[in-house]
Amino acid sequence: MAKQGKRMKSARASVDATKAYALDEAVKAIKANASVKFDETVEIAMNLGIDPRHADQQVRGVVQLPHGTGKEVRVAVFAKAEKADEARAAGADIVGAEDLAEKIQAGEMNFDRCIATPDMMAIVGRLGKVLGPRGLMPNPRLGTVTPDVATAVKAAKGGEVQFRAEKAGVIHAGVGKASFDEAQLNDNLSAFINAISRAKPSGVKGTYIKKVSVSSTMGPSVQIDIASVSSGG
Repeated sequence: MAKQGKRMKSARASVDATKAYALDEAVKAIKANASVKFDETVEIAMNLGIDPRHADQQVRGVVQLPHGTGKEVRVAVFAKAEKADEARAAGADIVGAEDLAEKIQAGEMNFDRCIATPDMMAIVGRLGKVLGPRGLMPNPRLGTVTPDVATAVKAAKGGEVQFRAEKAGVIHAGVGKASFDEAQLNDNLSAFINAISRAKPSGVKGTYIKKVSVSSTMGPSVQIDIASVSSGG
């Protein structure tokens, strides 16, 4: 434990908390301070100048990370007949209808993403109190209520990340692993930051993106200079 504290202390000392680093410098610092004991998740936190209580200041959406998240995503799909077959063929981990709803009601939720065909929403709608608080409720705006379940499953498995601003206007997400090379982390971070930029709500006045910081699970937080992020179109 003392060793752990010592490591964290030296990691913190190597990062200037008052400085906003260029993206590539920030990534170098994150990788340099990551533990060798396990593959830490690289996480981003973005402080936005919004008040999510207002309907015209909501920030929510999805972004496909070019190199995925490095995390295995378990996908559940509500579908019947050939749509259920399509979901299985695309790699869905759990596929069902009323039977799946019963399992979820009973507390069985060993999945990270939930997708549904539109005709299943009458069943899925009853699970709002269970799925909603966990951020698992299928939503047409996020592409998780769709007749094209195969594409949705492949996107979820291939590194698609959902984002949503919390009450304080902060967005958190995992954007890769410390074992990724610097170019991969740069690409993923740029893609995520640009997606949030494009999701700027109409009701925002003043500075939209106030602060961006990145860290690994056990490492210190490093602030990113937003001007150093290349806009990916």
